Amino acid sequence: MLTFPAINFREWSGPLTADLVRKPAKFGLGQLPARRMPDATTKAVCGFCSTGCGLNIHLKDGAAINLTPDPDYPVNIGTACPKGWEALSVLDAPDRAKMPLLHGKEVGWDTALRYFCDQMKRILDQHGPEAAAFLSTGQIMFEEMAFLGALAKFGMGMIHGDGNTRQCMATAVTAYKESFGFDAPPFTYADFEESDVLVFIGANPCIAHPIMWQRVLRNPRSPEIIVVDPRTTETAMAATQHYAIKPKSDLTLLYGLAHLIIQAGGVDQAFVRASTNGFDEFAAFAADFTPERVAAETGIGIEGLRHFAQTIMNGTPRVSFWWTMGVNQGHQATRTAQAIINLALMTGNIGKPGTGANSITGQCNAMGSRLFSNTTNLLGGHDFRNAAHREKVAKATGIPVERIPDLPSLAYDQIIQAADEGTVKAIWFVATNPSHSWIDQNEMNRILGKLDFLVVQDMYCTTETAKRAHLVLPAAGWGEKEGCFINSERRIGCSPKVRRAPGQALADFHIFRLIAHYWGCAEVFREWQTPEAVFRVLQRCSEDQPCEITGIEGYDMLRRSGGVQWPFRKNQHQTSKIQNSERRLFEDGSFFTPDRRAVFCFDKPVPAPELANDRFPFVLMTGRGTSAQWHTETRTAKSEVLRKMIPQDLMLELNDQDAAALGIRDGQDVRVISKRAELTAKARLTACVKPGEVYLPMHDARVNQLTHASFDPLSRQPSYKHSAVRVEADLTSISLQRRAGARTCVRPSSSQA
Repeated sequence: MLTFPAINFREWSGPLTADLVRKPAKFGLGQLPARRMPDATTKAVCGFCSTGCGLNIHLKDGAAINLTPDPDYPVNIGTACPKGWEALSVLDAPDRAKMPLLHGKEVGWDTALRYFCDQMKRILDQHGPEAAAFLSTGQIMFEEMAFLGALAKFGMGMIHGDGNTRQCMATAVTAYKESFGFDAPPFTYADFEESDVLVFIGANPCIAHPIMWQRVLRNPRSPEIIVVDPRTTETAMAATQHYAIKPKSDLTLLYGLAHLIIQAGGVDQAFVRASTNGFDEFAAFAADFTPERVAAETGIGIEGLRHFAQTIMNGTPRVSFWWTMGVNQGHQATRTAQAIINLALMTGNIGKPGTGANSITGQCNAMGSRLFSNTTNLLGGHDFRNAAHREKVAKATGIPVERIPDLPSLAYDQIIQAADEGTVKAIWFVATNPSHSWIDQNEMNRILGKLDFLVVQDMYCTTETAKRAHLVLPAAGWGEKEGCFINSERRIGCSPKVRRAPGQALADFHIFRLIAHYWGCAEVFREWQTPEAVFRVLQRCSEDQPCEITGIEGYDMLRRSGGVQWPFRKNQHQTSKIQNSERRLFEDGSFFTPDRRAVFCFDKPVPAPELANDRFPFVLMTGRGTSAQWHTETRTAKSEVLRKMIPQDLMLELNDQDAAALGIRDGQDVRVISKRAELTAKARLTACVKPGEVYLPMHDARVNQLTHASFDPLSRQPSYKHSAVRVEADLTSISLQRRAGARTCVRPSSSQA
């Protein structure tokens, strides 16, 4: 029989959130500051994407009523995308999770937490520490991420935990670690404005990161803008050069550019010799990627290749290289990212204004997840396998070293595979929706159905994953709790609580505090009383690391300064002036490897695991739909304003030539079929995709039924960008139209209007 520390929830005189404010110590949640009326305006950091925009939240009677972009914040300088403008409205959705749900029925927190601990302890006791896992997110504050990872591994005794940042940023992490010695994006957003040439590879910032694109438009240097993307994206339409390569031929292209630059004498020899290792071996390897070979494999003509190489080779003052999911979500993603890094290194475009090999992150706190989630890395970018690192983290956290595992977690896909094999029997999902977002969706959901215990902790009880859960824990959302995010340029920004969560929903931080109490390990986390107290713990964990943040004085400093980029060490000066608050890495040509030199990494390109064939003749690519959509639309679909900015139907981009061959009209219903599933969409005829290629936005709940589950072998990141499908006219729809007399007309697509 399990016993639990007593918390008498029946003594509460009002909603749980109110009691947590009035009597926090009584419920083991630490002393919170006395409630006070906040100022008329307070500052926050947006909780959608990795841009990390500053927002002014306007308050009445202490609660948020609306918001405007912060003109003084160095990230967005007074601008915001549609998602940012609507950040508050999505909190009022009627399907917010307001009470714990146990097998679909509302229960109190006491019942829910006792059941959670009972089931998890039973599984761990019977099957060992690898039988349960947690899967987290880049959508919660990094203090919460750290608490979750520490609670699960140091308190509850789990081994395995990963995050949905595995779907977006694992490739960049692995690439930077191997090439630079640490997961260290080198850039600052000022580089958008200071480049002579900007190269976007598999990135569409016009749609995915519109405020970053605004920074590009502020560039006074009349820059050359190069886009490498199979589609003619919105960013490609604005570019001065667009290279519409064959899908997943980017690695060959990048090696071919390196070959041309070497042949033309465009290498920065002084930088290469002083600051890198492995260039001679890389040059010998790249010699095989002749213009003729690269043209045949990529579909880009030889003259185009030469022009591209000439534009970026040494001699052009400032070249910056930018990539995101089009690179990261590939079957050879890590080597592709490193091929970009190699180009920056060999041309000396690193550590200087307007340069860099720059990975644009996806989620608002993916960088926080990478450094502080305690999943595949120990807190602060340390290594679970390193005894000295374990001792250091134990001392910094006050947690006995014997509680810290000596091996890292399995990666996300490996955890799911272990669940299929029966090794992992319980999974705790926090603020993520894999029943929608994970690759080969039907297979994922089949495996989730095998679990003995599935827990979802989220702000909505209606997500595809929450509907499958045995237990749902209602969580507060952005604006209903406080903590910090780390954005793409390594800037730590603070976001406050500006309203109460509905019903008995709690901040994830407080849920973790309660679980520690019920589990019986609260004493291990006696210092972890508030998010800012955890921030102090993480500062100590970061000491002497490349990501050190010991110089930050606290949340007040972050608010005053407009955020702070790491590293920020003790006695380091921070000014709030925009032009002086942006700092890039590697200005001295010194990296984080043992010998302080960057490394050229490379491998031979291999074909995508699933190629188009006679039965499935099209390559399906997926990605962003509009700037009004975010991931699985768990939040953005709640906004009436954002819903008006997106198509009502799922739209398949199909080339006009293919449509003519198939007898498909614009706006007609079509069936999209892969080996795994089929769905119905409306055809959008366009020249933005080439013949033989089609495109679907990832936000629709059905799209990942089609995708082929392949993974980069180094980063374990899924490849969403290359699946084989066929497209057919939906005969059922045509028949119904004929019966109705075909009285309705089809509006032209936006590309034809």
